[in-house]
Amino acid sequence: MWGRSSLSRTRNFRPENLGQNALALIGNLCFTFFVIGVLIFTIIAATYEPEDPLFHPSTKITTFLTSTSNATFKSDNTVVKTGEDFMASNQTAFATFINITDVDTSNAGGTDADSNPESAAENCSGPLDCRDPEVFHLMMRKAIEHFKDIHFYRFGKAVPGDNESTCDMAWRFRPKEGKAAAFYKDYRRFVIAKSENCTLSVMGIGDYHTGVNARKKKKNQKPGFEKTPGIQEGAPLFPVVGETVNDSLPVVESENAFRRGRYLIYNGGGDRCKSMNHYLWSFLCALGEAQYLKRTLVMDLTICLNSMYSSSNQDEEGKDFRFYFDFEHLKEAASVLDQAQFWDDWGKWQKKDGLSLHLVEDIKVTPMKLADVKDTLIMRKFGSVEPDNYWYRVCEGETESVVQRPWHLIWKSRRLMDIVSAIAAKLNWDYDSIHIERGEKARNKELWPNLAADTSPSALLSTLGDKIEDGRQVYIATNEPDTSFFDPLKDKYTTHFLDEYKGLWDENSEWYSETTKLNKGVPVEFDGYMRVSVDTEVFLRGKKQIETFNDLTNDCKDGINTCNTAAS
Repeated sequence: MWGRSSLSRTRNFRPENLGQNALALIGNLCFTFFVIGVLIFTIIAATYEPEDPLFHPSTKITTFLTSTSNATFKSDNTVVKTGEDFMASNQTAFATFINITDVDTSNAGGTDADSNPESAAENCSGPLDCRDPEVFHLMMRKAIEHFKDIHFYRFGKAVPGDNESTCDMAWRFRPKEGKAAAFYKDYRRFVIAKSENCTLSVMGIGDYHTGVNARKKKKNQKPGFEKTPGIQEGAPLFPVVGETVNDSLPVVESENAFRRGRYLIYNGGGDRCKSMNHYLWSFLCALGEAQYLKRTLVMDLTICLNSMYSSSNQDEEGKDFRFYFDFEHLKEAASVLDQAQFWDDWGKWQKKDGLSLHLVEDIKVTPMKLADVKDTLIMRKFGSVEPDNYWYRVCEGETESVVQRPWHLIWKSRRLMDIVSAIAAKLNWDYDSIHIERGEKARNKELWPNLAADTSPSALLSTLGDKIEDGRQVYIATNEPDTSFFDPLKDKYTTHFLDEYKGLWDENSEWYSETTKLNKGVPVEFDGYMRVSVDTEVFLRGKKQIETFNDLTNDCKDGINTCNTAAS
């Protein structure tokens, strides 16, 4: 046996057999590595726990939280992208805008059955009749001629102003170079003069939202609007900035209706006082589950503002969801109730009507397992251990492909967007914008060695020379606290900054009045998140948008040697 074995091994090592032996050895090694690889993969798959996607975002959350432009506003400490940002601007192609030639041949909604058929030009001795077709057409023509950078989609009826020589008129419009799928509403006061030969002429047009008598007063009523060339019946719903906001809380009308309802509520958890991005990512998970289960989401409208947005640098409780987001759109497009009102109704009718509660304390209980629950209320109760108590964990794993976050239901506060529209209107929607990020980054030479020098006034003048024409209006969105730092730019441009428009949110403003009323008489601070929301949105409406890290410096947005990572 030994002799035969030795002989066999000797034959195997003959030169003519070496190739076969090598191939066999390589094959055995490859198979061994394959088996080991499968074993390792199996162990990892069985024991892997996914990391918090807010710290290591997936493609989906990255798409949700960041702008489709190359904006350098970081998503973790600036304004979060919301539903209206996902609407393509070309979706408003169904609307036809009104040209000045249309005004000459059409009433364009300026009259109705009650209008005075007698022309104002034929009645020189009488007062100015704002309902007269000639007056209306004159105002329309003047508006189209004066505001050259917007498309008009609908004009409202002209109504009397504050004296016999003024008329107020409203209109809906879009900026000609607008990138957002939204409409804006403006109403202005026109001063109209009548000459001795009865010729009418517009002497002046007031500032943004001066024609208050043309403003829509009540919900579900549209005084002043007729069917004119513009938004067609059955058209998709888009935000209309400038309309009266009705974000009152929804109420269950009767005990019977409450008893028939089915509800979902999320209780506790570690999402409180996190960034606004984190808050929305979790809230949209809850809203998505409620829609999947065909239940009303019982939501807490109070928000804890993270310290990164507060002037005190401390987390601040007691903020209202409606300060930051469009609750009117949410309550009209989805089934939601205020938590405080819900518990009042539950306390009144729970025992009497035998209302039942199904408690869920494990995030591994998927929405799919709750689909057949018949109880009146499903309560998800979250513990105290982070990050396993984050609401968004409910939507991970197999649930991710079943429960979709309804991003389209969350829009930015129309009160804040009205401030954005007012600033853009004051600039006649004809300006370029620059985002200049300095602050801590400019002081950190190790990570951003060139940023301070590249964003200095002298460097900016040199860089912007090829990007923005001399004499242009330029809106500068920046975290530089002392805006006088940029005074040298005034030699070539007319510069504007956010604080130039403080009157839009100070104690005499419409925003201040409405938010104070919403906050039960307590004045509301225009906080850091509101500031950066407005600053970012005004920036994004500039005709040209110049970015810090894409256009002004070669430094990487996230620090040295991270440019390729950021791009990926």
